[in-house]
Amino acid sequence: MEFISGSTHDLPNGLENELAVYRYKVFVEKLGWELDTPKGYERDQFDKPDTVYVVARNSDKEIIGCSRLLPTVEPYLLSEVFPHLLNGNPPPRSPTVWEISRFSALDLNASSLEKQKGSLSSVVAAGLLKESINYLARYNITTIVTVSPLAVERLIKGLGYKVHRGGPPVLVDGHPVIACIIDLA
Repeated sequence: MEFISGSTHDLPNGLENELAVYRYKVFVEKLGWELDTPKGYERDQFDKPDTVYVVARNSDKEIIGCSRLLPTVEPYLLSEVFPHLLNGNPPPRSPTVWEISRFSALDLNASSLEKQKGSLSSVVAAGLLKESINYLARYNITTIVTVSPLAVERLIKGLGYKVHRGGPPVLVDGHPVIACIIDLA
């Protein structure tokens, strides 16, 4: 497994388009999110030229995971779409606070047996989360926020990071979602 990190102009040629196709398959086709996006291609208002991506690829160079890293000094998912997850508190806006969003660790080409075991996904998820956090830590980011299902909170805690909730879980499309706040300092 390899990780590639950087903004659009840092990514290998064509990887940004592959990532948009992967995200469509994961978030629209598999998870059923109703997003205003062209068929087969998922990008939103937060995908800008300076947005940072972390992409996990297998030995065949197929995408098996991704995350998007956004500064909170510009509009980001938690501040614009999910501020109600912060229990009335204002969304953070600081150069030392960034958001992880569009986090996925799904190998779309894995056999059904591998998908049932979930072991590959957990290895990819843990590696992807560590790689995303390590990328941000290199730039003196002290806090990371994310809109997450409860399973991601368990993953973060299981990897030994200091994490707390921005508020109680809220049902989004029938699933409990929380704002996770990861303290790196």
